Amino acid sequence: MDQQNILEINDLTVVFHHENEITTAIEDVSFSLERGETLGIVGESGSGKSVTALSILRLIPYPEGEIKKGNIFFRDTHGSVSSLLLLPEKQMQLFRGKEVGMIFQEPMTSLNPVLSCGFQVIEAMRWHLKINKKEARLRALDWFGEVRLPRPEAIFESYPHQLSGGQKQRVMIAMAMSCNPNLLIADEPTTALDVTVQKTILELMKELQGKHGMSILFITHDLALVSNFADRILVMYQGKIVEEGKTDKLFRSPSHPYTAGLLKCRPPANKRLKILPTISEFLKPGFRPMQVPEIETAEERKKRQTMIYSRPPILQVKDLETEFPSHFSFFGKADAFVKAVNCVSFEVFPGETLGIVGESGSGKTTLGRSILQLIRARSGKIIFDGLEIQELSQKKLRSVRKDLQIIFQDPYSSLNPRLTAGAAIMEPMLMQAQYRGGEERKRRAIELLEMVGLDRVHFSRYPHEFSGGQRQRVCIARTLAVQPRLIICDESVSSLDVSIQAQILNLLNKLKNEFGFTYVFISHDLSVVRFMSDRLIVMRNGKIEEIGDADKIYSFPEKEYTKSLLGALPVFYSQQE
Repeated sequence: MDQQNILEINDLTVVFHHENEITTAIEDVSFSLERGETLGIVGESGSGKSVTALSILRLIPYPEGEIKKGNIFFRDTHGSVSSLLLLPEKQMQLFRGKEVGMIFQEPMTSLNPVLSCGFQVIEAMRWHLKINKKEARLRALDWFGEVRLPRPEAIFESYPHQLSGGQKQRVMIAMAMSCNPNLLIADEPTTALDVTVQKTILELMKELQGKHGMSILFITHDLALVSNFADRILVMYQGKIVEEGKTDKLFRSPSHPYTAGLLKCRPPANKRLKILPTISEFLKPGFRPMQVPEIETAEERKKRQTMIYSRPPILQVKDLETEFPSHFSFFGKADAFVKAVNCVSFEVFPGETLGIVGESGSGKTTLGRSILQLIRARSGKIIFDGLEIQELSQKKLRSVRKDLQIIFQDPYSSLNPRLTAGAAIMEPMLMQAQYRGGEERKRRAIELLEMVGLDRVHFSRYPHEFSGGQRQRVCIARTLAVQPRLIICDESVSSLDVSIQAQILNLLNKLKNEFGFTYVFISHDLSVVRFMSDRLIVMRNGKIEEIGDADKIYSFPEKEYTKSLLGALPVFYSQQE
């Protein structure tokens, strides 16, 4: 093993057994990691990047998963080299946490919901460092300070559900760092976090790395995210490493078409494409970069917007306020409230896509659900197609709701696991008494599946049999089943791989052009919102911070808050050609 390396993986192959089938998750993977280096492993879901990380810690579930062949060598704090695959399980337990720390993708499921955050951190320290409870508590509080958690004492006693996403992730970092590991594995540590929180977490990890001299293995599906974070990048596709190199060189001149596709399928910062490229196009034989879709010109955009804004608005929101109880009295009565939406007013025009962007807690999701009456507003008016919908009876509201639909963030929890895709699509037709009978509804459901890029064979499949992108397509088909006029997309692509995200965004725009839909597009991702939107609302603390043309706000933001959101985007976005 090279003296500079802390980790070496040679010819690693991992397979999974399912009934009578064997799936190769990773095949002949080899790479090394130097002391103090940050190595990014990039790829889509199913590329094998997380399996590679779990193999290092020997956390592959047995007997379903099996490390078929290969070697993993690790140099510990004392300079001794061990073959991790040959260590007895008891000795391997000493490596996990002490020599190798891991930050998992979803802190809410990684942290035990019935144990306080502080207890979970000191538990690891007492096990590995053999210190008493008092000393472990003092060290945990020091680490909470190092990861810049506010009110360390209060958070020490808090439970995971009482913290924000960014705070939970900081607790996970403190836990992973608490035993001063040589190697920190970060598996999608910033997925679904706001851009500002994302930037802060990356800066924090870099700062801790410099202070403690550890190596970082950073796993993500977003190449742009590691553009100014990793020293070197591995690109994985279908269980194999297809490209490896220094970050600057790989971004400047990718050699593999898959890497080029990952870079190009994100919406660019300096131009507005009509259609986003997808990775499948880059992998076609004979594909050349000049085949990338055409750019929408300023004249085309102006003509389209002139037509949109020449008509009266389809939706008007006036002085809307929605609040939630923040404290209850001894008798269980709410005696304090927080305003999630605070005196918000705007209009949406037929055929328009209005983007709403902001950090977690800004009120954007509450605003969307208040419009649909899924949450009752405290005051204000919501006028849809001339009807003040708060004043409508339940019967009348049901008929109006046919025209107002929503696509939620998580397609898996949006679908009933006991219903097939076909049944899920037909359900709203039945509720709205559309079409004459079951056969006609089934025929329409199959048409909708084909419309969103699926096939009639998917009609009888259950949600767990689909990929994430396919499930979101089923959700879109279900939304279209009642022929709505206005659709609220609530973070509907935030949990998807960048290439699947491009497919869904293209599909939404295609359906909008074909059927004249109007969208309210909610997201924390400014580049995605800008690609989709005609106008943009920036929200902060329940209020509208800025509203106007999406391109103008993106290029010339007026408010400091908007500037900070744009400034938190990875450098790659502003340098993209």
